[in-house]
Amino acid sequence: MSSDVKDPSSADNGLQRRSLLKGTAGILATGLFPAVHAQEKIVLRYLGTAVNQDKLIAEKFKADTGIEIQYVAVTTDDVTKRAVTAPNSFDLLDTEYFSLKKIVPTGNLKGIDVKRVKNADKITSLFTTGTVAGKAVGDQGTAPKKVIFLEGEKSKTFAKSPTQFMSLIPTVYNADTLGIRPDLIKRPISSWAELLNPEFKGKAAILNIPSIGIMDAAMVVEAMGIYKYPDKGNMTKKEIDLTIKTLIDAKKAGQFRSLWKDFNESVNLMASGEVVIQSMWSPAVTAVRTKGIACTFQPLKEGYRAWASGFGIPATLSGKKLDAAYEFINWFLDGWAGAYLNRQGYYSAVLDTAKAKMEAYEWAYWMEGKPASQDIKSPHGDVLAKKGEVRDGGSYEQRMGGIACWNAVMDENNYMVQKWNEFVAA
Repeated sequence: MSSDVKDPSSADNGLQRRSLLKGTAGILATGLFPAVHAQEKIVLRYLGTAVNQDKLIAEKFKADTGIEIQYVAVTTDDVTKRAVTAPNSFDLLDTEYFSLKKIVPTGNLKGIDVKRVKNADKITSLFTTGTVAGKAVGDQGTAPKKVIFLEGEKSKTFAKSPTQFMSLIPTVYNADTLGIRPDLIKRPISSWAELLNPEFKGKAAILNIPSIGIMDAAMVVEAMGIYKYPDKGNMTKKEIDLTIKTLIDAKKAGQFRSLWKDFNESVNLMASGEVVIQSMWSPAVTAVRTKGIACTFQPLKEGYRAWASGFGIPATLSGKKLDAAYEFINWFLDGWAGAYLNRQGYYSAVLDTAKAKMEAYEWAYWMEGKPASQDIKSPHGDVLAKKGEVRDGGSYEQRMGGIACWNAVMDENNYMVQKWNEFVAA
């Protein structure tokens, strides 16, 4: 018997068991047991955006553990606001890594103890060291490695190197690029500069979410050779002015058919052919393709703009609710959820466990960039890729290894939003 396994007859174990039996006997004597048991039902209030709040994930988790997930869906900005102003209003937080610079200094997040997270050591190196297959990826903006570790459980500051406590446990992440209609463009597209190419006047679109839109714009500015930013995710006022001026000039020249705000809008613009090139998210490209319309999530030579979300725990959580939150995190990293997300074109935090829950041909298509050996279906049974097709951007290593920058909130965020609104109004 190994030395770290406790002998059940040891004093402290015996004590625990006796007090438990005594407690149970007392409850049985009063006839309260069923009522107490009924109250045992744990509900975790899960605060996040609707995008990550999947009904099937909640149903599967409840079937496996008996713990209920109650989704509280708000906008990205409101997730941050609630975390900062009302940490008692949720039990589990699902937020983007870039919001941590606002949340962590308030002390409202509890450092997640990696010793309580079974697969913590298997979390992708992209988050912990900023590398993919041993190579460093671009870390402009809020790269997770800059904010994933905390000094301690109650820390309000980020740690410079790995510690026992994480701010967030990664859930989903991906790298975004431009979406195109290859059937309407009819030539290769290889640079972000194409978004402002007059050839696509009136048929281009950019997303109208300031903190993300401005980084797409910065990718274009650099690709056009106008300016090279020291950090696209943290611009000076001068850099913001230059970026917005470039957008306003293009808008006044009639370049943009639309500035889209939500997922469905981006899908409709592309599916209708009103737009042939635009800022796009991978699942939106998938949604266009399920309508039988050609749409490519185009790899570009300058690289991708990446984003990442993770689970956080409010500092006030304790007892059974805290145990349940850890149970959910452990369940989430155990494979079923990871495989489910990978099949939608996202990436999961622990690759090994997700791989174990996927068919070999699915893994080969989604993660290794190999041609589909049979039709690839979504979790809902829609055909996403026909036999022989290859995933846009190739393998996990090619895509995530091609990151140029990460979503961020700039120090000059207020000024940036004000300037962005000038662009929208121009």
